[in-house]
Amino acid sequence: MFSPEGPSLRELAVQALSSVEHGYDLLAPKFDHTPFRTSDALLDAVGTALERRGPFGTGLDLCCGTGAGTGVLARVCRDGVTGVDFSAGMLAVARERARPAGPPVSWVRADARALPFGPVFDVVVSFGAFGHFLPRELPGLFAQVHSVLRPGGCFAFPLVAPPRPGSRGYWTLLGFDALMRVRNALWRPPFVMYYRTFRLADVRRELTGAGFRVELQALPEFGRRADGSPRVRLVVARRCGPPVTPRTAA
Repeated sequence: MFSPEGPSLRELAVQALSSVEHGYDLLAPKFDHTPFRTSDALLDAVGTALERRGPFGTGLDLCCGTGAGTGVLARVCRDGVTGVDFSAGMLAVARERARPAGPPVSWVRADARALPFGPVFDVVVSFGAFGHFLPRELPGLFAQVHSVLRPGGCFAFPLVAPPRPGSRGYWTLLGFDALMRVRNALWRPPFVMYYRTFRLADVRRELTGAGFRVELQALPEFGRRADGSPRVRLVVARRCGPPVTPRTAA
């Protein structure tokens, strides 16, 4: 992260004290040189899994950032790929990236909670973006995805198993989330980025409530933990019901 190609500690501090949108605008030129970018290994594993389910017609990369996930869709979609993000800076970098031969790719600036599309996609993917949504926002977010999928279309994203309680990774994520909560309590605008708010049980419940049928697929490239559970799963949520009205948080 602190290599010459990546952001400096000072740059990260400035970004963290900005809004989510402006923070990513600032980070965009160096984003691909940070650990925040989804690894090529994970992108390739998801692409391989989706190839077995495809081909698809059109695909949407939700919260696409600099566009790494659109390469996955280009492997499995025949007719077109769209990347959507609310950061103009991230989209500017995405547009400049070299693209392999394949279906046409378009870029749209929009908020994932208010997507400007009808039901025109056969598959929606997302990588590493869900920490930017609070738990109370998931019903609305999933309802938006449901609304842009054709009947029978699927919403797919990888989910990494959480670190074991008491492990070094567990305390690292707990400390990061605690630091972000303190930051947001003391500073405006808020910067929503939490690692421990997107839990599998909650995700399954909210997806089912939004009209999806949920399937979990282990990604064998990442092996299994000591208890035999997969280290990484692909969540595949297929649109099986009519559009839903998101529940209002109490």
